[in-house]
Amino acid sequence: MFTKAIVRTPGKSMVNGLTTAGLGQPNYDLALAQHAAYIETLKQCGLEVIVLPPDEKYPDSVFVEDVALLTETCAIITNPGAPSRKGEVAGIKEILEKYYGDIHEIRDPGTVEAGDIMMVGSHFFIGLSERTNMNGAFQTISILKQNFLTGSTVKLKNVLHLKTGVSYLEQNNLVACGEFLSKPDFEDFNMLKIDDDEAYSANCIWVNNKVIVPKGYPKAKQTIEQAGYSTIVVDVSEFRKLDGGLSCLSLRF
Repeated sequence: MFTKAIVRTPGKSMVNGLTTAGLGQPNYDLALAQHAAYIETLKQCGLEVIVLPPDEKYPDSVFVEDVALLTETCAIITNPGAPSRKGEVAGIKEILEKYYGDIHEIRDPGTVEAGDIMMVGSHFFIGLSERTNMNGAFQTISILKQNFLTGSTVKLKNVLHLKTGVSYLEQNNLVACGEFLSKPDFEDFNMLKIDDDEAYSANCIWVNNKVIVPKGYPKAKQTIEQAGYSTIVVDVSEFRKLDGGLSCLSLRF
């Protein structure tokens, strides 16, 4: 169960964020409203939400998940693979020092973005992507082992981050689409298949027995509910334009 979440209010500079989506420029005012609704949803799930101020120097800094991995025993400050995001880590380290006594950092030449890391109990699946390399993954696994946790790598083909296409919903249930439906890494899970036309909804988040799903994906919502979960729908259309999803917008711990 989670008790807290860290989020960062989007800055006006978010309209200049990294993107491959081809969905146009985000509407900043709408993004602010959607972010506020996201925060209220986390609170509805029982979390204390720590809201960080905008950081205009870094257009993608609203996607706070990528710059740290939080476990029950330690925090790992990542080293983003996107050069424009590397400066984000200093600010998050300062915040995490209030909550963690054991903080580690990924060093060059290793790169890691935590959107590539999926926690399943005490094990962490690490996607090897354009943003997370083998060196960074091995550094992460080494730190996890020091804390009696485990990790393994998953090669990615068609997605930006691991959690773009797969999410763990506890109780051995995995929401997955595309390449993740047939990966041997996940053959022991109960697969909740997401159709290709609703692939964006594969990035959903389990928070204290509720599953937060993006607005506009009725088949995925039904699939998750049929597996026994209570869902909450949140509109994140403006963050989708920047290749971001529900998990990217918070650090839950």
